[in-house]
Amino acid sequence: MTKIIGLTGGIGSGKTTIANHLKSLGIPVYNSDEQAKKILYLPETIKSLKSVFGNGIFSNNLLDKEKLSKLVFNYPIQLKLLNQIIHPAVKVDFDKWLFANKNAKLVIKEAAILFESGSYKDCDAIISISAPQELRIQRVINRDLATYEEVMSKINNQWTDDMRNKKSDYVIDNQDIEVACAQTQKIITILLNY
Repeated sequence: MTKIIGLTGGIGSGKTTIANHLKSLGIPVYNSDEQAKKILYLPETIKSLKSVFGNGIFSNNLLDKEKLSKLVFNYPIQLKLLNQIIHPAVKVDFDKWLFANKNAKLVIKEAAILFESGSYKDCDAIISISAPQELRIQRVINRDLATYEEVMSKINNQWTDDMRNKKSDYVIDNQDIEVACAQTQKIITILLNY
C-alpha cells in the first residue's frame, strides 16, 4: 500500500524547493496549493464563489484573485468560507492523483495548511519544513514582490513553526538548502525502509 507523506511548512519555508528535490529523487509529489489554484477557476468553483462572496471578487466576470486574496486574508471568517469550498475539491483531486500513483511505495502531499485543513489525518507521516520567520519573510518578498504587510497577513493566517513541528514526525531546518536536502534524503531513506 502506498504511504502518504505530508510535507508542510509556513509561507517562505522552502516547501517547494524540498518538494522539487523529492521529485528529482523519483518520488511523486502532489502540490495542494498549485492544484487549489487550478480548482479555483473550475466552473463549479466559480459558481460557489459567486454564491458565497458575490460579484465583488470578479472583474469583467472573471475571478480577480487579488480581490479574493485581500478579502480572505483580512477576514478570517471569509478565509474559512473559502476553505470550505476549496478543501473538499482538493481532496477529491488528490484521491484521483493518488489512485494514478498507486504503485509508488510512497507519495508526498505538499500543503502549506496541512494541519489547518485537516488533511494531515490522511498522512502516514508528516515532514515539516522550518526556517526563521525573518528569512521566510525575505524569501517571499523577493519571490512574490510582496510587501512586508502582505507577507505578515499570510503568516498570521497559518500555524506557527512551533505548532507544526510539535505535530510532525520529522522537521527539516531549511536555512541552508544543501543541509535541508541532505536531511530530506535521510528521512526518505527511513520512510522507504519501514
